[in-house]
Amino acid sequence: MGDDRAENGFWLYDLAVETVLDGPPVCRHVEGEVFRVEGETLVFDAGQKVSMYALAALLPLLPAKQRATDPADWMSTDAGVACPDPHCGGRFRITRTDKRWFSHAATTGLPGARGTPYWKDEE
Repeated sequence: MGDDRAENGFWLYDLAVETVLDGPPVCRHVEGEVFRVEGETLVFDAGQKVSMYALAALLPLLPAKQRATDPADWMSTDAGVACPDPHCGGRFRITRTDKRWFSHAATTGLPGARGTPYWKDEE
């Protein structure tokens, strides 16, 4: 990833999404399991799992949680997301961790603005 901040770009937070239990789970939720969000990538360590139904509930919130928000915005202050099953005690805690710089040219699909994709710089 480029470190040239003069280029048009933006910051995104890396996220850690941890399973917590607020009651007995109905779905497959194991307290302490974690996955990370780095840019557009979901990163699972070996053996870590998440229910696809719970993931479907989480996915719309993750890009918003990655962006800088006003300190009083609920996206800045609220970290818990419930499992979509109303009878399940599974919850997810979303924590902002590191920040990464992304250049516009490395992330755009616009033909006139494309550069080297950011994931190729990581190789």
